Amino acid sequence: MLSSIEDSPLHLIANPKSMAFFGASNNIVSMGTNQLLSLLSLGYEGRVYPVHPKEEKVQGLKAYRSVLDLPEVPDVAMMVLPTQVVNPTLEECGRKGIKRAIIVSGGFKEVGGDGAALEQEMVRIAARYGLRILGPNGLGVANPYRKLNTTFIPHEGQPGFIGLASQSGSFVTQMFNYLANLGLGFSTALSVGNEANIDLVDALEYLGACPHTKVIAMYIEGLKRGRAFLEVARKVTRRKPVVVLYIGGSEAGRRAGLSHTGSLAGPDDLYGGVFRQSGVIRAESVTELFDFCWALGALPAPRGNRVIIQTHSGGPGAAAADACGRAGLQLPALADETRSRLAPYLPHTGSCQNPVDLTFTKNPGDFYSRIPKVLLADPGADMLLVYFFTPEPVLRRGLSQMGVPPEKLDEEATKVLDLSCRAVLKTIKEQDKPVIGYTWRSLEESFSRKLTEGGVPLYPEAERAARAMSALVRYHAYRVKMAESKIQV
Repeated sequence: MLSSIEDSPLHLIANPKSMAFFGASNNIVSMGTNQLLSLLSLGYEGRVYPVHPKEEKVQGLKAYRSVLDLPEVPDVAMMVLPTQVVNPTLEECGRKGIKRAIIVSGGFKEVGGDGAALEQEMVRIAARYGLRILGPNGLGVANPYRKLNTTFIPHEGQPGFIGLASQSGSFVTQMFNYLANLGLGFSTALSVGNEANIDLVDALEYLGACPHTKVIAMYIEGLKRGRAFLEVARKVTRRKPVVVLYIGGSEAGRRAGLSHTGSLAGPDDLYGGVFRQSGVIRAESVTELFDFCWALGALPAPRGNRVIIQTHSGGPGAAAADACGRAGLQLPALADETRSRLAPYLPHTGSCQNPVDLTFTKNPGDFYSRIPKVLLADPGADMLLVYFFTPEPVLRRGLSQMGVPPEKLDEEATKVLDLSCRAVLKTIKEQDKPVIGYTWRSLEESFSRKLTEGGVPLYPEAERAARAMSALVRYHAYRVKMAESKIQV
């Protein structure tokens, strides 16, 4: 493991104070230009030096004819250049003294033949100058904490706690919007491309040391250094969860990965074994990848796999019970003391079984505070799964019936929703047990958005919530096992 995060070859790439930018111009349709605009639009605060053979200015910035003309040695060289121009440019960067490069250009190992030979030459040039490369055939890095985004797509959302290492560059960019819609975001996202001399193992080490990263997501097409990955993953997972989506296990996935980044995949069961041995949680889809990361990054460790379900409708409760059973979670019966404490809050139509089906509550506010507090205190509860159903049309109708004038409905509805959300968040904060929500309504509704912004994982299906809870249990069970066995890794 790294003795310090500054020792990682990725530290300067993810935290540069200055960049030389090759391949941007005043042609708005070019890829390099769009990547420069992505960098500038996020408000990157470092110094940017466009290098262009003809232009005096590029996107309002002073341009330079050659990297050798720059007034300083930049931390990073960013290249979005034709394939044949990359290596001569890299040679000049080495002569300038630049030690880090992001190479977006494709046409190397992934196409075979001459492309593979060019990549070998690239590696030799880099070795001659002690130069470390992210790429080629990748989109670089997004570090919203540094207002840094070298990818083609403008960054969306806020900085978050998910670190990503991906062999696909576009995968990084597609996830900006996906995570923003969940109220999540990246701490740092790295596109390693063909992994010329920085690979997934380096990325895993860096994210393991990154202070903003609580959970690590990885998109893997194949591993160059399987044993090194196993060793590093074992060390990282003792401190942070790692979730992997591996797409090279099928023949179709293997072929796609080979043509995409030149990655050599292995048998699915072999990779599955490597992941299990190292404490890595495997996801079967993009949805699972970030569902698991959401729970693992946001929630405390559960003491076991026992779940109490809270709902005010039988259908969602039954669906959640079935999903929990399929995910290997247990639904314990409520303790007698818990039943007694719940009684004042339940109507005669409610159920004190598990799922706890309230049908409705005598005081609607109890659903968000007193009832979950009682359930979380149950000695058999390791986690609480809550069906959140707060339809605004019903709320507005109720307020209207109470005499609230039409022009005040929006204001009063917002107050009620804020109060309910604060009650949920306060209850959760006072406990040390994971609380996950699910709903069949839109996650864009005000109440749902307020919950997710407050740090509560809220899934649009009981099945997704249950699988995320199972991932949470499996990861923390692994950590306990490692601690008890005192295995040195």
